[in-house]
Amino acid sequence: MRHYVGRTRAQAQQPPGEAPATKPLTGPLKTCRKEKQSNLVPPSSAANPPARVQIEDPQPLLDCGRYPAKACVGDRVEVSALIFRDGHDLLSAVARYRGPGQKSWSETAMRRSDADEGGDRWVGSFEVSAQGRWEWAVDAWTDAEATWRDELERKIAAGQRDLAGELSEGAVLIRAAAARAGDEDRELLEAAAAVLEDPARTELERRDRALDPALLAACERHPARARAARMESTAAIDVERERARFGSWYELFPRSWGGLSGVAEQLPRLAELGFDVVYLPPIHPIGHTHRKGRNNALVAGPQDPGSPWAIGSKEGGHTAVHPDLGTIEDFDELVAAARRHGLELALDFAIQCSADHPWLAEHPEWFHHRPDGTLKYAENPPKRYEDIHSVNFDCEDWRGLWQALLGVVDFWVDHGVRIFRVDNPHTKPFAFWQWLIEEVRAREPDVLFLAEAFTRSAPLRTLAKLGFSQSYTYFTWKNSRRELEQYVTELAASGMAHYCRPNFFVNTPDILTDYLQTGGPPAFAARLVLAATLSPSYGMYSGFEHCENVAAAPGSEEYLDSEKYEIKRRALDGPLLGLAAALNKIRREHPALQRLENVRFLPVENDALLAYAKTAERETLIVVVNLDPHRAQEGIVIVPSRLGLPPAFDVVDLLGAERFSWRLGRNFVRLEPNLRAAHVLAVEPPR
Repeated sequence: MRHYVGRTRAQAQQPPGEAPATKPLTGPLKTCRKEKQSNLVPPSSAANPPARVQIEDPQPLLDCGRYPAKACVGDRVEVSALIFRDGHDLLSAVARYRGPGQKSWSETAMRRSDADEGGDRWVGSFEVSAQGRWEWAVDAWTDAEATWRDELERKIAAGQRDLAGELSEGAVLIRAAAARAGDEDRELLEAAAAVLEDPARTELERRDRALDPALLAACERHPARARAARMESTAAIDVERERARFGSWYELFPRSWGGLSGVAEQLPRLAELGFDVVYLPPIHPIGHTHRKGRNNALVAGPQDPGSPWAIGSKEGGHTAVHPDLGTIEDFDELVAAARRHGLELALDFAIQCSADHPWLAEHPEWFHHRPDGTLKYAENPPKRYEDIHSVNFDCEDWRGLWQALLGVVDFWVDHGVRIFRVDNPHTKPFAFWQWLIEEVRAREPDVLFLAEAFTRSAPLRTLAKLGFSQSYTYFTWKNSRRELEQYVTELAASGMAHYCRPNFFVNTPDILTDYLQTGGPPAFAARLVLAATLSPSYGMYSGFEHCENVAAAPGSEEYLDSEKYEIKRRALDGPLLGLAAALNKIRREHPALQRLENVRFLPVENDALLAYAKTAERETLIVVVNLDPHRAQEGIVIVPSRLGLPPAFDVVDLLGAERFSWRLGRNFVRLEPNLRAAHVLAVEPPR
């Protein structure tokens, strides 16, 4: 299997010689036996016996090292492994790590995990300070000095006398440590060994010197590691910039805002509202053949603009700007204006073409044809998309197709795009995405990819593992307390947090859930609070702030008069924008809301209320949301002692500035949907 990371751009002009099917990213792990050691060789051919220390189940390690785990610049990455040996000797271990381009390794000490009931899980952590691929591994060894000291302490505590033999053993170990030490510690270690060997000293003096904390520290600085056990293969961490983990997104159709120049006029207000990313659906020319009309009608009227996802016309394809929106120069100015306001543009990458796309004439072999020669349009029965055609990834010229799609992404990267929202990636080959993302990021590490993967769990997870920075999730359809608790716990605590970063979009142009259709404005407010406080990344599609909730038909999640098929007159004046601005400000000011894995759900004596805590950097936030958009709900929220809070404490509601007195244990909460959908409570420091 071939590996394409790090190819030069000249090499990239030549498509891969074979489909880069699933392959290891961190060096070949020959088996899934993660405990395998490099020094396990037959005794007949080894100078020393095999290591007695075992290293098993290193974490995070995805699919036996097939994929790297993920982190962002500035994160402190925790790594762990099961480390043990036969017998009762004590052990020591370190995590070794190095960043991209570094030749030498750094080390951090590992300690037994307090959370591991078995006592064999060791943990260590290190900060990742640069983007790119980091490596890590674990070394572990029998700590002879610590074992000796432990036995000596236990014998002394048991009242044993005449420990001259034990002290002589210690002297040998300490002299060996002195030989390994530098000038700073050598004198201390040799002096200590001399005391232990001196028969003129009393046994009490020799014991005290043996157990001197300074001696202990010096021995720990110079351990005997000649026969340390070591992970056979290094594991990997793929480190991206912070926006891969944290950000507030706003989605809009440029044609409803006066084109690209009209969007540029909205940037100061969007920045003022606290959004970080402005996501644009496709901005390319739209085909005329089989163009869809209003409400997905099969026949378009003369004024119907068509769906932006029906990409391509005589004006161009995926690298062209729709002339009604502006020019490529207008787009460049929009990117520059966004940067001036501290915003980023995300662009839709949809691999599909209208019948008028230039590729159909230039490369008909890239598309699906029936035996009678007719061109197949896209279908997902019972849905039919007569206005678009999917590319054929199994065509003979698949290399040319792959390269053309890479060229599309490269084009927009050259024009300043650093975030791509990818349309339906689960309907394209996984090997293609792995190759494309590696190629793009080898050139420009800042580029992020959001997967619109509303699909089964296994494909969603695999897309995240193979390189997508973020993913849409099932949050949109999780509405009850138990659904939310179970799903968010899965995302945060099942191991998914090592590779899958969720983006909790509250709605999309395709998804208007029954909860929003029937719940009115309180339902919109509740979902906004949930998305913004549960997930570090969340998004909203314009219209949400106006509480648009009319479906195309009973039982449908499609919007009536969908903006996908017509031009709206949009403005940033929706009643929910105040709440969005407040939440975005809170998110930026409180690091606890910038992470996922720190969520802890709290018991509530009312299933209509959802309560959870988030902690970070000595701050604790407690969020309580009324999930019932129709009536007031009240109940008891139980604060457990495991949050580390004092018996009694004050909280301030960051959404309303009210102060309340709370305590460990039971706390009464009442929320009325038309007055307050939620509390976002910050625990105040003790006075």
